[in-house]
Amino acid sequence: MPVISAQSLQNFTESLLLKGGANEEEARIVSHSLVDANLLGHDSHGVMRLPFYLGRVKEGILKAGEKLQILNETPAAITGDGCWGFGQTVMHDLMNRLIEKAGTLGVSCGTLKRASHIGRLGEYAEMAAAKGMASIICANTHGSAPRVAPVGGKRPRLGTNPICIGMPGGAEGPFVLDFGTSATAEGKVRIKKIAGEQVPPGLILDPDGNPTTDPNMLYGDPPGTILPMGGDQAYKGFGLSFMVEMLCGALSGGQCAFPDPPPPQGNCVFVVVIDPGHLGGQNHLMNEISNLEKYVRSVPLKEGISEVFLPGDPEKKTAATRETSGISLDKGNWEALSNLAAELGVPVPEVQG
Repeated sequence: MPVISAQSLQNFTESLLLKGGANEEEARIVSHSLVDANLLGHDSHGVMRLPFYLGRVKEGILKAGEKLQILNETPAAITGDGCWGFGQTVMHDLMNRLIEKAGTLGVSCGTLKRASHIGRLGEYAEMAAAKGMASIICANTHGSAPRVAPVGGKRPRLGTNPICIGMPGGAEGPFVLDFGTSATAEGKVRIKKIAGEQVPPGLILDPDGNPTTDPNMLYGDPPGTILPMGGDQAYKGFGLSFMVEMLCGALSGGQCAFPDPPPPQGNCVFVVVIDPGHLGGQNHLMNEISNLEKYVRSVPLKEGISEVFLPGDPEKKTAATRETSGISLDKGNWEALSNLAAELGVPVPEVQG
């Protein structure tokens, strides 16, 4: 399995983006976003996305160079249009504007439509947390590429519809809870498909609604589905996904799920940013979070368990390991990146393994 340092992967990814049509700002922001996702262990939102992104640029579907367009703005709210530009670039712009508004008024709310894939939601919660602010962020798939069926259904109706909540504070950084409302992210199934591997049991169903571990089943005609999160109570996961669909697709002026959907294109987004200085106070928040963290981590542990995990802990541990030992990529995804590099005339960096 190829292993590459984060810095080498960052430089390689940025070069591919520049050769693939992105401008310098887009290449910098998007490459950092993708590699950071790999560092944190979210490989489904990492550099494996790059061939798809640049393929869309080549097809004229992802519009390199597009900026965030403000459709409506009040002192507390922004309605934005990403114009199908790079999702990470337009989201950074939106978040910076909302953070500034929250600092003035205490709370701000924003929506975004027609954004190409925005990547990991936790990235934007971390932006708010760096300014001492809390945030709630969710996204749908702009009506395209449904992957999840309601409980008892055989055909997909919604996307994996992630939701993220971020809070500043914590002994080792902010707490960021970022998860799809499905049993797994679609990108994790795609990684297995490209790698020629099976997915773990209990995540996807075949077109007849039966459990399967074959990732190809998700992309067939008719397609399989990803289970909603929640196990025996999966109706809760699907219910959360249904609410996210409306918050994002309807409030943004974008699209909710609809019949005969198009291939994947991007996201609609709903964001709330909160400045605690206008509520209970920044010092009070930090003190309460510190006390809560200590109390929860002090829980008596079951035999054989060495620690409990709070939101963001797995990502911090993975990043600490990968910053030292490098980022491992499966052979299939590395070959896809190498083929893209050959097509664009970008030198492939040396890797271990």
